[in-house]
This record gives sequence, C-alpha cells and structure tokens, in this order.
Amino acid sequence: MTATPAPDPAPDAAAPGPDRPLDLVGIGIGPFNLSLAALADRVPEGLATAFYEQRHEFRWHPGLLIDGATLQVPFLADLVTLADPANPHSFLSYLRARERLFPFYFAETFHIQRAEYEAYCRWVARSLPALHFGHQVDAVRWNPERDVFEVDFTQLDAAGGAEALCRTHTRNIVLGIGTEPWVPDPLRPLADAPGVPVVHSADYLAHREALLAAGHVTVIGSGQSGAEVFLDLLRGRPRGAEGLHWLARTEAFAPMEYSKLGLEHFTPDYTRYFHALPERVRDELLPRQWQLHKGIDAATVEAIHRELYRRSLDGGWPEAVMTPGVHVRTAGRVATTKVELHLEHVQQGTRSRLTTDAVVLATGYRERPLGRLLAGLDPYMRRDAGGRPVVDAQYRMKLDPSVTGSVFVQNAERHSHGVGAPDLGLAAWRSASILNTLTGTEPYPLPRRTAFTSFGLEKREAPVIPGQAPALTPLEA
Repeated sequence: MTATPAPDPAPDAAAPGPDRPLDLVGIGIGPFNLSLAALADRVPEGLATAFYEQRHEFRWHPGLLIDGATLQVPFLADLVTLADPANPHSFLSYLRARERLFPFYFAETFHIQRAEYEAYCRWVARSLPALHFGHQVDAVRWNPERDVFEVDFTQLDAAGGAEALCRTHTRNIVLGIGTEPWVPDPLRPLADAPGVPVVHSADYLAHREALLAAGHVTVIGSGQSGAEVFLDLLRGRPRGAEGLHWLARTEAFAPMEYSKLGLEHFTPDYTRYFHALPERVRDELLPRQWQLHKGIDAATVEAIHRELYRRSLDGGWPEAVMTPGVHVRTAGRVATTKVELHLEHVQQGTRSRLTTDAVVLATGYRERPLGRLLAGLDPYMRRDAGGRPVVDAQYRMKLDPSVTGSVFVQNAERHSHGVGAPDLGLAAWRSASILNTLTGTEPYPLPRRTAFTSFGLEKREAPVIPGQAPALTPLEA
C-alpha cells in the first residue's frame, strides 16, 4: 500500500518535526545502512537518526544461507571494524557476548559462514534504538520553505497491512534499499506464474526439499550462488541418478579473481580512482571486470570437482551436466509439470531443447529502481548521460544548489564508484565517509592510502635522490 501525504502529527516537544528535524533518515536496513547506524550510534557529538525498514526484522539473503556456505570476504569486513576496530558492534564483540571467542580462535577461520554473519547482524540490529522495522517509506520530497526533507511512511501491522500513515522531517537522507532478484526476460513469465517450478536462488532454501525430490533440476547462472546451489543439490541427490544440469552464459565456470593485488580493486584508493574517470570510460570498464565479483570462489570450485570425482570412483560418470557458453532463448511449460528451455550455444552457433522438472535461476540481482521513491525529488536531481543519478565522491546525489540537505546512497553507485559498491569489505569505510561528510568533522579518521597499487598517473614532483633512478613522470596531454 502506498500512503498519501499525511498531515503533520500533533506537536510534541520531543518528536522530530519541521522545526526540529532529524539529522539523518535512513531508508532500508540491510548490512550497509546497519553499518551506518552502528557507527552513527558512536559519534561523539551525537546525531538524531532514524532508519526505516519495511520488513519486520533484519534478514540477509535468507534463501541462500546454505549450510557451510561462507562469506567471500574475511570476518574483518564486518559492520564497523575497518573504520573503528574498538567499536562494541564488531564481530569480535559479538563473539565475546556469545562466549565464543575461544572456539573461534581455535577454529582459525578467516571466512565465516553466511548464517553466522546474519546472526551477527541481527545481534547488532537488536541493540540500536534508531532502527524501526515494519515501517515502509512511501515518498520523499524537499520542503524549500523549511529547508528540510519530508519523509512519508506507513507503519505496518504484523500481517503487513497499513496501521498508520506518518511523516517525519530530516536534514539528510541515506538510501540503502539494496538490490532485488533479477530474472531474464525469457523466463520471467514462468517465474511469475503460480505453481511453475521456476524459482530464483534468493528463495532456494524455501524450495530445497521440493527441488531435491524433483526428477531433474536445471541451475542457470555461473556465479557463486549458482555454484553453491549446484553443489548443495549434487550432495543431496542419489549417486548415479543426480539428474542435474548447470547452464551458464559465460565461456567457462570461472574462478573469482582473488589474488592479493586483484583484491586492491576493493579499496578506497581504487574507488577514488574509478570515480575520477570519465563517465564513458567507467561504463566501458565495468563489464570487463566481471571476474572480480561474479566468478566462483576457488574453494567452491574445488568442492564441486571433488564431489563429482567421488561419484566417479566406480568407473561411471555422475548424471550431472555442466555447460558454459549457453543462453536461454525462450522457455515454456510442457505437460503442465515440466519446463522446456530452448538453448543456444554462442560459440558453436547450435540450438537445442532441454526438458526439466525444475529450474533455479542464479541470475543475480539488480539495483532497485529509485524512481517511485524519489519522484518528489526529481526536479532537483542531476543525471548523467545514461539517465542515472550523478553521485559525488562523498556518496551524495548531486542536487540543485537550492537543496541544502544531502541524499547519500549505499550500493546504488556502482556506475560512479565501481565494483566495490556492493562489497561488504567497503561497508564500514563508506559509512564512516558519509558520517565525516555529514558532521563536517572527522569522528572516524580514515587512512589516506589503502593499496600498494597506484591505479593512475599522478602529476606530482618527485624528489631526486642521488644514485637512485628517477621516478616516472607523466607526460602532459
């Protein structure tokens, strides 16, 4: 339900209003806004904040919390540590509160399970009074007479129905509404139809038992989610009768780029470099960097091969087919209970059909559209040549100079800040950057350099040291 603009609530000396606006309103409570809320909670001068989330509790990819699946970033990439290691909302503080520090110490693990990361985030969420779940933000607008943003939201009851229409006022906003599952056009009618066994991997665990019982299952998508779903189904299905087919558009089931210098693309240094590039160059560069974030963790690749090899020890081959370089042209239902996929192999130029009992779409996620939510700000927004919001280096949308407040974005700026935008490892740093900008002070001092790689040529004078080769000096354009 979308709320119509509500009248201002009755005056309350303690409640935020147009004359007593909040410092910051966060829209959406995923890991990134949860990180911001955790760091904002410790700003010395104090900030008046409120974070609103439509769901009634914190959840993080619940359909993919497969037993044994781990994060692809170290545990230090929690909500706060890389900006404030002593923060009480750190992962190590969570372990201490749960009396699990010594078991974790002896486990000697750097990459924790996804389920443990979600449990940690839920622990943090329970400790922050500025978080408001069951609150659906409906509209945002700028009030030029009062120099504040108006945020209309609906309080939801336990069943998700509208309970009350409300409004609050704030000087600044941060968007953290995250991404949504993406379904390719040929499969969208089937995924939207009731009773058709086509599910996105975001909902995998809710359908796992039915998928294990199906005669034949097809997994589509070559990234980490597709690999984890394929491995989990492979482990759970009978030996010699696996009935699995794994399809991917990419030319190979490629491992993720995880070398130490490759990982420096997820540093603030690279983020600054990427943001300073011309828009045309950024748009050309992003698709070529897919293996930095869309490949498969090497340990998962090894586990899949090990499981397939184990099933071949008696001399037979498992009934599990893996075919890269294929895309789905069309799809439809067959005999009411099956799905027929029309496939094309790009390199061979050949086509074929595949009949399957169920399909899991590990086809990734897309940024949620901001148009409806920010329709009231559209006259003030500046857009790039692609129609996307212009986002400055401090994660602020570029607005008309008459708007004195700021709209910050989290994980909606890949086009301007690069592959690190959705990466958990940059969460704390980005949150700290936003708070430093918002307060005009430096509650969280940040390092000036974070990578050994120098990503571009800088025009600077280098000191000449006797006996040492001269440093590289860039030529003038």
